[in-house]
Amino acid sequence: MKISLSLGGSLLTGKSTDPVPILDPDIFRKYATVLKRIHEQGHELMVVCGGGQPARYFIHVANNLEADRDLLDNLGIKATHINALLLMAALGNVADKNRIYQRGSDLRYKQHGKIMIGGGYKPGSSTDYRAVIFAKNMGADLIINATDVDGIYDKNPRVYPNAAKIKELTFEQLEMIITENTDQVPGDYGLFDLKAVKLASRLDIPVIFIDGRNPLEILKAVNGEHSGSVVR
Repeated sequence: MKISLSLGGSLLTGKSTDPVPILDPDIFRKYATVLKRIHEQGHELMVVCGGGQPARYFIHVANNLEADRDLLDNLGIKATHINALLLMAALGNVADKNRIYQRGSDLRYKQHGKIMIGGGYKPGSSTDYRAVIFAKNMGADLIINATDVDGIYDKNPRVYPNAAKIKELTFEQLEMIITENTDQVPGDYGLFDLKAVKLASRLDIPVIFIDGRNPLEILKAVNGEHSGSVVR
């Protein structure tokens, strides 16, 4: 199976309240271990890293400096590349180290039999959207979105204790939930980038949303045993 994974940056970098983000190498190792298991099962895998806490930190500083939106986006993009390089290091020889994949056309340079690692590309284009673009170009069977929420809810579960989890829903339903519950701003697209949802819908590639705080949930999603939400 061909899989494109959008790996939330906060999973890799945590949500530390320290003024400057502190990264833990063991977290990268844990995700690398699970990704290697997926690779060993014979799946072709693209992993797109988010920016996480470092991205939000740099964007916060730049906002105080009255930076424009493109500059904010570029700071977030650089943070995704740092996380991508660290994940490459954790994966060792199974990682495709030719490049950090940014454009769909980059896939023509891929090393066969290796895990591809991607990051942000240009302002206005989130890593969620990158994951769907890569899914298109690799002919993916599945897109996985791993974040710190265990699926799709009818409203923000952090704000509304009575929010209901939805196990299966359509792309149209997801678009409505995102429109009503997220701001879609650089470094914090919320649930998922709306442009990414629209593209995945056109491509007719199912998207599984899982709680990636437990790396094994990614493996379970690949094997159809997850406890998240499926959009198709």
